[in-house]
Amino acid sequence: MSKPARERIVAALLGRHGQTFSAEMGIGLERNTPTVLFRWLCAALLFSARIDHRIAMKAAQALTKNGWTSAKKMAAATWEERTRTLNHSGYARYDEKTSRMLADTSQLLLERYGGDLRKLREKARRDPACEKKLLMECKGIGSTGADIFLREVQVAWGELRPFADAAALKSAGELGLPKTAEELARQVAENDFPRLLAALVRCRLEKDREKVLAAAGPHSRHHS
Repeated sequence: MSKPARERIVAALLGRHGQTFSAEMGIGLERNTPTVLFRWLCAALLFSARIDHRIAMKAAQALTKNGWTSAKKMAAATWEERTRTLNHSGYARYDEKTSRMLADTSQLLLERYGGDLRKLREKARRDPACEKKLLMECKGIGSTGADIFLREVQVAWGELRPFADAAALKSAGELGLPKTAEELARQVAENDFPRLLAALVRCRLEKDREKVLAAAGPHSRHHS
């Protein structure tokens, strides 16, 4: 695919879907505070279940609305309170199990890192592979959940750049864009890379490929 065609696709993606999931939820990850990092980890845990991403987002926002914005506050809530909040947000199929996971993860973060994910980063010596491994020790955070967390936290954790997860790279391939994080990152300014990744993921989740290609113009289509 030609460079102009790639540029048009990237512009169409950012135009249609260019907001990170964390930004949509009002989580300013660039601040890199214990609260925003904890809120985003909870969101990543919810997003990684096989459930509609809009429901996961609504549930994550409900946790914040209840004031459970730190590991300490989440752990202090009762299982019933967390379960009811998740259930009322539409997170019904996983509410009881997820309520336990949120409590277990909060307890682990308190015991190991004083509730501060920046300390996890330091324990990992800012090594991305080690950061992912430590994140996966949290209950409910598997490889997918850790990747979701790392994909957007790279705005604050510079050692991750450029980081792209499998979901974003698969969507990039389907649109004819580069299929490695390094090549994909070259398509945009550094600060726009997390936005591009979020746009790619949203495009796939919302089955929006044809509309993105149509918005990019007739010469942007490709056949894989």
